[in-house]
Amino acid sequence: MDALKQAQAPLRSAPTRPFLPQESPLSMLPCRLDRAADVRRSPVLAGATLIVRRLFIFVGTALLTLAGGYGMYDVVKVGGVTSLEALLLGLFLVLLAWVAFSFMSAIAGFFVLLTRRQPSLPIDTTGPLPRITARTAMLLPTYNEDPHHVMARLRAMVESIDATGYGEQFDWFLLSDTTDPDIWISEEMAFIALRRACGADRLYYRHRSDNTARKSGNIADWVTRFGAGYDHMIVLDADSLMEGDTIVRLVHAMERNPSCALIQTQPVIVNARTMFSRLQQFAGRVYGPLITAGNAWWHGGDGNYWGHNAIIRIEAFAAEAGLPELRGRKPFGGHILSHDFVEAALMRRAGWAIYMVPAVRGSFEEVPPSLLDFAGRDRRWCQGNLQHLAVLPARGLHWVSRLHLLTGIGSYVTAPLWLLFLLVGLLSSLQAHFIRPEYFPKGFSLFPTWPQQDPVLAAWVFAATMGLLILPKLLAYLVLIGNRDERTGFAGSFRVLAGVVCETFVAALLAPCMMILQSKAVMEILAGRDAGWQVQRRGDGQLARGEVYRKLAGPTLCGLVLSVCAYSVSLPLLLWMSPVVLGLLLSIPLGIMTSLQLSAPGVFATPEINEPPAVVLRANELAATEPTEMAGALRQLSRDPELLAEHLGSQSPASSRRFGPVDVPLATATAKVARCESLDDVLAWFDKLEMRAVLENPTLLRRILELPAGGRD
Repeated sequence: MDALKQAQAPLRSAPTRPFLPQESPLSMLPCRLDRAADVRRSPVLAGATLIVRRLFIFVGTALLTLAGGYGMYDVVKVGGVTSLEALLLGLFLVLLAWVAFSFMSAIAGFFVLLTRRQPSLPIDTTGPLPRITARTAMLLPTYNEDPHHVMARLRAMVESIDATGYGEQFDWFLLSDTTDPDIWISEEMAFIALRRACGADRLYYRHRSDNTARKSGNIADWVTRFGAGYDHMIVLDADSLMEGDTIVRLVHAMERNPSCALIQTQPVIVNARTMFSRLQQFAGRVYGPLITAGNAWWHGGDGNYWGHNAIIRIEAFAAEAGLPELRGRKPFGGHILSHDFVEAALMRRAGWAIYMVPAVRGSFEEVPPSLLDFAGRDRRWCQGNLQHLAVLPARGLHWVSRLHLLTGIGSYVTAPLWLLFLLVGLLSSLQAHFIRPEYFPKGFSLFPTWPQQDPVLAAWVFAATMGLLILPKLLAYLVLIGNRDERTGFAGSFRVLAGVVCETFVAALLAPCMMILQSKAVMEILAGRDAGWQVQRRGDGQLARGEVYRKLAGPTLCGLVLSVCAYSVSLPLLLWMSPVVLGLLLSIPLGIMTSLQLSAPGVFATPEINEPPAVVLRANELAATEPTEMAGALRQLSRDPELLAEHLGSQSPASSRRFGPVDVPLATATAKVARCESLDDVLAWFDKLEMRAVLENPTLLRRILELPAGGRD
């Protein structure tokens, strides 16, 4: 009650929304998928050079697929092709085309990195910082994240920008969709402390009580309220970090290229502490540049958007990237989950250019710490990407944008296709072993038809397919050791080679488990199961053993069934399938082992581990400090007058409508308050939904804070 009285004085003179600047509204309407965009500007077109590059990729993919398909046909044609063998051949062609397409992009990336040229939008990455004049908003959406760590990363980036001398050109917005009331108030308290440390002029906080459309709705809400005041926005994730130097160069690139709507950086993984996250960090750092350089080489201005660590022209985004709500029920209908691909496609449809710039450094992110956390995030992405089936027929999309959508869909559909390929191959072997063959088919024949396959040729086809998967890793290694700075950053070529070998081995063991988990996710989504919006687990990756046993029992059982079926045919077949079977049988121990923390970098060390960038060091230093202890949302507000005044001042005015939909949590909270005699009663009786309703209603919150702190006698 004392805190409430102390809060009244500053509250009377405080602005209505002390956490936010004056609004600058900008219209952003949902686009039409059944009607092409009205292009009022000269669209960016592909030149002759880009056409030749794309011919190289697609002709090469077709030739590799035809060659592999012909070899596979030679394997199964001996003695005639059965129905199962025909299905096996068809699946092989689809999967080989997928592998060959990635291989051709990797080949292109190899030559791009050898020549050390920027394949798409040229940006000076080494010279003195260019002069910029544009106003840019830095947007950091958050959803039930650890406020202390979020503020540490935010402060590190603010300080990095200030060090460039262009701090006044940037405003920072923490856009909260947090639903947990304790985390919400903790965010506000941490934000107040951050504003004291960095200055209040350019730091803003907005909590959204309506989480419509999740992250894309969060960004769209900001655009419609504040977008007109800025030229560009850089969208971050809660785990993102970017160096000030990188941010300034991106803004300058947008100023120099008025036809460009979006520039996507290649985030480098940092702060990996477990074996699983170190594996991803190493693979992304070694192989990632090769893949992204190859993609940027043939994408040109028809690139894609990954949803974070990218700069976007607000004019283009507001006019063209308003997302419609898809028809039908979840999981395919409703708000678009994987919004980034679609937003890029819609802006490209209107003639704007979308670029990937892999040469730009200073962009960082974190990854899930364990196999199960990765699978949980992957489940949400799977649903979002499969939703793109409804976006593919949209009118007027550029064909490369449709290919991006298809690639996203294929990245998940290929998992059940690989599983089906294995099962069909196994069924074919079981059929040959247990079903009596028809040596003399109907009709006249002097000689019997012997059911057989060519095992030697099959081994060659298998080796060639594995070569398409492994050769890009070796090419990435050759490029890396050919660059002195990179070689030094990784602490020597031999250490990198050892890391490549270990990563390939561990990834091969984990791949079958991921195949089963992704196949399960696809089947659940097709059956109509929505993934929801779960909080991403970060940190050390420690998992409860019961959770590991429960979630990885399925892959283990699949491995057991496959091994029994293979052994029932022959021991050689079991040995042939051993890479898949072994990975599945070891799913549970692998899930536990890879979630353990590593005390030393080992062979998976990267330059960002050996010599962390300044912004990463600063963020980790700030995160390592002890966070302010929270006593719960209501108790914290009752004890902290400044926090209470800021919280009350940041709330929207209560609606004056007499009639409308009933807010059930608010109604039950109001009824309960009438029977509470103390703050302790409220804390004991209210659930999280009711507590959140209280925090969103200043009138009810004041009534509760006027109650005495102690409980009934």
